[in-house]
Amino acid sequence: MVKDKFFLLFLLFSFKLLGQEYLPKSEGEIIKHKYYTLSYNEDHEQANWVHYKLDPHFLKGTTPRINSFRPDPYVSTKSAELSDYKGSGYDRGHLAPAGDMKYSRESMIESFYMSNMSPQDPSFNRGVWRRLEETIREWGKSFQIFITTAGVLSGESLGSIGKNKVTIPYMYYKVIYSPEKKSMIGFLLSNRGSSSELKSFVVSVDSIESITEIDFFHELPDEIENELESKINLEHWEL
Repeated sequence: MVKDKFFLLFLLFSFKLLGQEYLPKSEGEIIKHKYYTLSYNEDHEQANWVHYKLDPHFLKGTTPRINSFRPDPYVSTKSAELSDYKGSGYDRGHLAPAGDMKYSRESMIESFYMSNMSPQDPSFNRGVWRRLEETIREWGKSFQIFITTAGVLSGESLGSIGKNKVTIPYMYYKVIYSPEKKSMIGFLLSNRGSSSELKSFVVSVDSIESITEIDFFHELPDEIENELESKINLEHWEL
């Protein structure tokens, strides 16, 4: 009995180490992979959100990219497939980037589940979205951060692709929280190429919550959550 108790505590501690804290609140099936968690939206065949943690230790990984796109076996209703994207003109855009998942072969492979993909315009995925991913990764090399990201699935869309009718989001968001800095920042970007500075896409987290209907970082004390989510503060975020 005592051994079982210690084992349970070890598992709970391990989940925290792997970034299971501060999960958002929304509809959808919760899928907990080892290195990130997501909420799967069957109607749109992609994630409402993908949530994970970065820190200097995790980002020391050197595992090379493995282009191993595959359906997510843990989604009970089955995830989108590679064939949905074939010939669509849209990239299989990572939500948790492969560049953030070099920690191990396992983390890299997990990042290629189709549940972690969303249809992105190539000029967006390979341009401004990539610039934002690289910037966030630099932050993670300096201090611990929690990232929540996905396409905006409420309201309008740009249509759908494939036999599974994977929704093409018209916008994408990222919400980043640093417990150390006691600071939060949000980004909202249209699904198209842009040469604008990343600073121009910064919005309050409250505004992202209002269009996504997702409650981010609700585990924080209300006074802290309300303070951080309502304001735009770039003090700790070098852009």
